[in-house]
Amino acid sequence: MKGWKDRATAPADRVPFPRMIAYGLGGFTNNLLAAASGGMMLVLNIGYGMNPGLVGLLSAIPRFTDAATDPIMGYISDNTRSRWGRRRPYIFVGAILAGLSFAALWQLPRIAGEGLLFAVFLAGSLLFFLGYTIFATPWVALGYELTPDYDERTRLMGVQNFFSQSAYLIAPWFLVFMELDAFTDIRNGASVLAVLVGIACVAIGVLPAVLLRERFLDNPTESVGQSARLRRISGEVRSFLKGFTQTLRSRPFLKLCGATFLVFNGFQLIAAFQSYVVIYYVFAGDRDPASDYLAYFGTIMTASTFAVVAFAAWLGTVVGKRHAFFICIGISTLGYALKWFCYDPANPLLLLIPAPLLAFGLGSLFTLMPSMVADVCDLDELETGKRREGMYGSIFWWVVKLGMAAALAAGGFLLNFTGFDVKLEGNQTESALFWMRVCDVVLPVITSLLAIACVAAYDLSESRVREIRRQLGR
Repeated sequence: MKGWKDRATAPADRVPFPRMIAYGLGGFTNNLLAAASGGMMLVLNIGYGMNPGLVGLLSAIPRFTDAATDPIMGYISDNTRSRWGRRRPYIFVGAILAGLSFAALWQLPRIAGEGLLFAVFLAGSLLFFLGYTIFATPWVALGYELTPDYDERTRLMGVQNFFSQSAYLIAPWFLVFMELDAFTDIRNGASVLAVLVGIACVAIGVLPAVLLRERFLDNPTESVGQSARLRRISGEVRSFLKGFTQTLRSRPFLKLCGATFLVFNGFQLIAAFQSYVVIYYVFAGDRDPASDYLAYFGTIMTASTFAVVAFAAWLGTVVGKRHAFFICIGISTLGYALKWFCYDPANPLLLLIPAPLLAFGLGSLFTLMPSMVADVCDLDELETGKRREGMYGSIFWWVVKLGMAAALAAGGFLLNFTGFDVKLEGNQTESALFWMRVCDVVLPVITSLLAIACVAAYDLSESRVREIRRQLGR
């Protein structure tokens, strides 16, 4: 291949495979928390009878606060000076706080009144998402700095996404687990499941902090007096605002944020619709077979995602990250369109056909996009002289989470808009079932096509990124 020697990764820039695995374990924790915090929300509707609009607000409000704290946490991580590094202390503490608070969140007492239940769950969710931010933001930033090589970044993010997606092998079975006969009802099943998820996240989430070492390790700073500390705080606030503004002025970065926002939140917007369509359209309200099929669908999609992650990582090094994105998101868009024809009450097995195609969406997204954001961090260093992975990673996820919060809030109200009524069980109106299917299919097709348009305008090429690395090296 022409230029192969130029593309070879220098030994010093390679990330040993055990370290890639260690970083990937953080991704497993991140996605397990995300899948559980989102996937278990239907218990509030099905198990506690809460209005879907209120459930949507409970999904959205904590994520708005989570998104608001992300840039602050990114800035804190970028500017921390400790003997253990800028990222690892927060990863360690955040994993423990997030895991324990999630386990406690679903130990809900028998609360009389929808309003009081709403308030209690909201308070617990705010604490959980604070711990989640403390863990996830430094973990994301750590991945951007583990290697400076263009292709090694894609391989690292491929391994990371492989482990991250393994959480979704488990997540489709959450509903099946909570519906087991061993539990008195789905509420009891949710409380047990939350404890198991919390323990797993603590045990696994601390491993990246323990097993990895940071590329840019800063020594502790000297202690200062009270007046100097106040001046420093004032300076830090100005520095944060300046860095935040500079990050949002990066056009390549904003295009990546826009594409990720559209693909991921197009998926999130209709995440609940698929469960409701399968339960109430395909199986006429019978939750037992519906939960099994949803689990099969999720398992097939996740298993396919592993192959997609490897394919996307390889394709990105062959045709470039941008063209790999076009191919993979195009395939997932086809999968969304096929769902319209595969929701068939007479033949439920058809709904499994789109599963491997949909895997190309998130499977490629979080393999290619983090690698491209790391490239933008190099451009930023060339222009500003600073390494700000924490700020870029936090704002990247800040944009995504703001959209996710809006999507989850809108999802509940969209469900109300369709005319769905949980009290009708399997006797939903024809109009409600039709509009549920429209939302589930059409919305993600539109957002995926818009995401392709965003990346088509992204102009930070491989040759440009390699030239930036050469200039930084000099």
